[in-house]
Amino acid sequence: MSMVTDMIKNLLVVGAGSFLGGAARYLISLAMKGVGKGFPWATLAVNLAGCFLIGLLWGLFSKNGTEGGNWALFLTVGLCGGFTTFSTFSKEALIMLQGGHVWGFAGYVAVSVVAGIALVALGFFLVR
Repeated sequence: MSMVTDMIKNLLVVGAGSFLGGAARYLISLAMKGVGKGFPWATLAVNLAGCFLIGLLWGLFSKNGTEGGNWALFLTVGLCGGFTTFSTFSKEALIMLQGGHVWGFAGYVAVSVVAGIALVALGFFLVR
């Protein structure tokens, strides 16, 4: 296959997984709509479930040497990424920590959280 054909195939694999992950996240938010008013329980549940799932999948694909295969793309980048990007963020942070990049890990986590919240606020206030 050509490089372009491979890229298109991979995009379709990731896109299909992302659709299913996003749909699952939406269904969970609907199912948990009345749970704990004032606290985002559905988002917390999705983030934690996604983190556990991506950890299981990453471990499985790493163990089998299939990290770059179609199923790995579909399930980790696609499904887990569509379900919650927090799982990918957490996996990347753990890789940095496991690699001994403690300051990189701390910076990545701190900047992602603080700058992320600040940019949500900025975007919100720019249109108000």
